[in-house]
Amino acid sequence: MTIDQGGERHVVVRLDGVHKEYGDTKALDGLSLEIRAGEAVAVMGPSGCGKSTLLNMVAGLDRPTSGLVEVHGQDLGRLNETGLALFRRRSVGMIFQFFNLIDDLPVLDNVALAAQLTGTPARQARRRALELLDELGVAARRNNHPATLSGGERQRVAVARALMNRPALLLADEPTGALDRRSGEQVMDLLIDLNQIGQTLLIVTHDRELATRCAGRLVEVADGRVARESALEATA
Repeated sequence: MTIDQGGERHVVVRLDGVHKEYGDTKALDGLSLEIRAGEAVAVMGPSGCGKSTLLNMVAGLDRPTSGLVEVHGQDLGRLNETGLALFRRRSVGMIFQFFNLIDDLPVLDNVALAAQLTGTPARQARRRALELLDELGVAARRNNHPATLSGGERQRVAVARALMNRPALLLADEPTGALDRRSGEQVMDLLIDLNQIGQTLLIVTHDRELATRCAGRLVEVADGRVARESALEATA
């Protein structure tokens, strides 16, 4: 599995004074954060603190009320809806708590579809999809439908899909939240391996073990702002 690392640890994510309001509710209240290439950053905080909104901003799924959201050199606030859709397909990969696989498609097509949506020819997309499934240990399940897989296998398929377009940034939203302990540990090991070969990670989680094992920096959010940042030492 090859990740383009580049020579410098440039800033991949920059949020500067980001506010997000839903009516009278302030989800983000002047939040600022930078993530550099090759970092693994975990975001934690109580429910309703703004961490999911933060992830949605970085993913281009939501727009700030004010402030700058820049990912991989693109000011997301300047992109229209079509531009944001292209950004999501090309620049970020997303891993979700409940996998978000397409039940009616076999595993290989679930993964290949991510590249086909960016214009990659089907044969080329399927070839890369099979390579990723092989590297993640689920190639034997390529013709199965998601419902026939274990939770751990489905999350590995979801990781393969997220990596299809060689994203500058991998976003993980509670990636072990729906898994049993053994499968969760396998996914943690996978995230660690990806980061060690240069993949930039942003992980939102309630699980402190996941944060401390997989991230080098912990960002704690409270009341829509960064309350504290701290370096983490790998425990794996």
